[in-house]
Amino acid sequence: MPAAVFFDLDGTLADTVEDLAAPVQAMRAERGLPPLPLEALRPYASMGARGLIGKALGVVRESPEFEQLRADFMHRYEADMLARTRLFDGMPEVLDALDAAGIRWGVISNKFERYVRPILAGLGVLERSVCAIGGDTTPFAKPHPEPLLHGARLASVDARDCLYVGDDLRDIEAGRAAAMCTVAASYGYCGGDSPPRQWGAHHLIAHPLELLDVLRLR
Repeated sequence: MPAAVFFDLDGTLADTVEDLAAPVQAMRAERGLPPLPLEALRPYASMGARGLIGKALGVVRESPEFEQLRADFMHRYEADMLARTRLFDGMPEVLDALDAAGIRWGVISNKFERYVRPILAGLGVLERSVCAIGGDTTPFAKPHPEPLLHGARLASVDARDCLYVGDDLRDIEAGRAAAMCTVAASYGYCGGDSPPRQWGAHHLIAHPLELLDVLRLR
């Protein structure tokens, strides 16, 4: 039984892909391009603006126009972050079970903290979360372990007694570097070149409710 459980946000705690995809779909429309299927954008959602702009507009981070496109993306996203974002099916039950068992839980994302907090508030879980850490909360972002170690400090627990759940290789790398037990969420966006089963996580789950089995809470 862990002392605390921490979640990545996009693709792990919440399904945010429709709101993340909306800016690049609008940017494509303005350029006379047809919308892309949501499933084509889904694997890039965990990469944020960089991944979505690259997929939808074919512009990489090294391109001269990237920063302007990124600023446009962020402005559009910030204006409507919660139109379709929701907790994954089963996640409300997971959070209720953690609360009932007295296990602290929090969110550690690479998203800017100024987005993490209002999203959690809009989902109605900010006050229940022991932390709402973004990629800019500490000097480092995942896969560096510092955001996870900071979460453990905020929860007043030893990182070695914690569990981290994520849908990206960076999440598992960060969790292992922080000496946490790691859970790969294969139901998430899972972008990158390797499947979740190859990330070296301690556990692999295909649905949020399977976390209750890992924790022996059902």
